[in-house]
Amino acid sequence: MKLDLDQLDALLAKLAAHDVSELEWEDDTARLRVVLGRAASNAAASHVFAPSAPYPNAATSASPQAGAPTGAGGAGGAGAASPVVVEGTIVTSPFVGTFYRAPNPEAPNFVDIGSTVKTGQTLCIVEAMKLMNEIESDVAGRVVEVFAETGKSVEYGQRLFRIVSV
Repeated sequence: MKLDLDQLDALLAKLAAHDVSELEWEDDTARLRVVLGRAASNAAASHVFAPSAPYPNAATSASPQAGAPTGAGGAGGAGAASPVVVEGTIVTSPFVGTFYRAPNPEAPNFVDIGSTVKTGQTLCIVEAMKLMNEIESDVAGRVVEVFAETGKSVEYGQRLFRIVSV
């Protein structure tokens, strides 16, 4: 999904015009959650636009964009929306293979949900053509989601982990 700020502004205006107060949509590359009419103190939690990285293992910004649309002018005076916040970095598989969370069946996982990781730290292994490829984090932060299952096949570009800055 590719969504520029003009498209986002148009979406917010259309939602407000039709009295839709909440929308959540997700596909393999992005998650969008919009809640209109919340207090400013809830802004960071109420608007999520988390595109996957444009290239496998590339980081996405974890901070709000300066000058992001507020939706107040584009919605015809209807409820004001808060700025869009990009939440976390999606780590994707760089190739097709088998996903492993640990170096061997008896070893602990490289990372679990809640683990704090450093840039360059090994997150998992993807076995491809009998080669064990360590997948490293491109960002420092905390693991908040694990999308793949140990021993299962993963595709090129498939989401493996979500990491948020701490």
